[in-house]
Amino acid sequence: MTITAKIILGFVAFLHLYFLWLEMFAWTTKAKKVFRSFPKDLFEPTKAMAANQGLYNGFLAAGLIWALIIKNTYWQCNIALFFLACVLIAGIYGGFSVSKKIMIVQGVPALLGLVLWIFIKVDLP
Repeated sequence: MTITAKIILGFVAFLHLYFLWLEMFAWTTKAKKVFRSFPKDLFEPTKAMAANQGLYNGFLAAGLIWALIIKNTYWQCNIALFFLACVLIAGIYGGFSVSKKIMIVQGVPALLGLVLWIFIKVDLP
């Protein structure tokens, strides 16, 4: 179960690194293909806002990656739970405020990871 939890954690981290890249560096190019419902004429004027949002996704990715490299299992589990909970909350908020797709893409993997890490936490001494 620990390996599966780490794989899910790594996947969620990868997603947020992708979001960082998309929002900070590809907002006016590749992001237009990803965010098809967003008006094309608003990509350029919202470039700075998207970059700021991408930076926050980078912080989430950094925390998730940090959780992967911590050697102490107790702290690894706590850090993983914290950052996965942050991602889940962001996914739920985005799902209600922007698009239900955000809840699926961002929230479901985080929820799956949370459940796995909770089972690991229960087994810790």
